[in-house]
Amino acid sequence: MPDEVNMADNTIQLTPKGLAKIKEELRYLKEERRQELSEYMGAALADGDLRENAAYDEARLLQSANETRIADLEEIVARAVVVEQASGVESVARLGASLHLEDDQGTTHVFHLVGSLEADVFENRISDESPLGQQLVGRRAGDHVNLGKLSYRITSVMFD
Repeated sequence: MPDEVNMADNTIQLTPKGLAKIKEELRYLKEERRQELSEYMGAALADGDLRENAAYDEARLLQSANETRIADLEEIVARAVVVEQASGVESVARLGASLHLEDDQGTTHVFHLVGSLEADVFENRISDESPLGQQLVGRRAGDHVNLGKLSYRITSVMFD
């Protein structure tokens, strides 16, 4: 199971958006993907001899993978604890915060602190457990952080 589990109480911390995304994926897999796979398996069965039917084997593998993902997501939802903040309140960086950082050249960078299930480097969604995330948690506007050879000043900490 995922590493972002709090082993003391067996919970998984998520932002409200992260939980909504997981619930939407779960809905899709149960309501739409199951139906698609059922139709695919039906078509493969209609092709006849199952001993040499690659389409049937593939359909079974896809169905198994789908059911495994559904079970994983259901467990995540059952153990999820949503970390919420008052909208627009500027304060200490923690899960759910959007941080604006300015580098030494004056360039602004925006990072969003999320649980590790929600992390996506391409969207600047940084896990609170990553090295960068750990540097940002607990910081306030005006604080400085050093990441390797780079130095940043936090200009704001906001919660959507």
